[in-house]
Amino acid sequence: MFEVNYLKFKNILDIKFLGINKPITCIVGPSGSGKTTLLRMLNKLNVPDNGTIIYNGNDISKMDTLKLRRQVVMLGQTPVIYSGSVEDNLQIGLYFSKRLPASISAMKESLERVELNKSLSDSCGKLSGGEKQRLCLARVMLMDAETYLLDEPSAALDKETEQFIIDNLSRFVLGNHKQLVMITHSELIAEKFSDSIIRIENGKVMEAYNMEKYEIVTEERYGGIL
Repeated sequence: MFEVNYLKFKNILDIKFLGINKPITCIVGPSGSGKTTLLRMLNKLNVPDNGTIIYNGNDISKMDTLKLRRQVVMLGQTPVIYSGSVEDNLQIGLYFSKRLPASISAMKESLERVELNKSLSDSCGKLSGGEKQRLCLARVMLMDAETYLLDEPSAALDKETEQFIIDNLSRFVLGNHKQLVMITHSELIAEKFSDSIIRIENGKVMEAYNMEKYEIVTEERYGGIL
């Protein structure tokens, strides 16, 4: 779980306090509001100018980056596909994080979870945009992290496939006691997790499921100086 305190980054983010403490959290807000920048900071892809980010009681600025990224895996908005087969692309995340390769059965299960009907030996050269997105989702779930950071996980998907993937992704996270933090513009997803929404506008938290706690904590913790 994350706790953000006095976070500032250029003229993009200015967040005094934010707690992300639910199994599934949706971050919403207009384009350019700082959502992706915040998400990238949660696994040290961006480093704040000021402030701290605490993950499960540890200041991430003091954590080993590789160790953090084994625990906190991010999937960006644009699918990254490597040359080679479907299997190559599923295994590469584990390779980069210096973990053991996945079994054949685990890889097939990950493809079924995102409804990607491809053989492990198939080439990735002719995958559609939606298929690439699903393959990337299968890859990050296969990494068995503690926390998943997803930037528009259902981008490039039709409504039916979006529903299927989000339902399966949610079951995977909840069933395995993991955490999911995702940016979304999807009304379908936002409605599904309406009690777990953080809204960011102009780099500030405008609404959060812990906003009441925010008001109490800031007053008690910072002596009403905010």
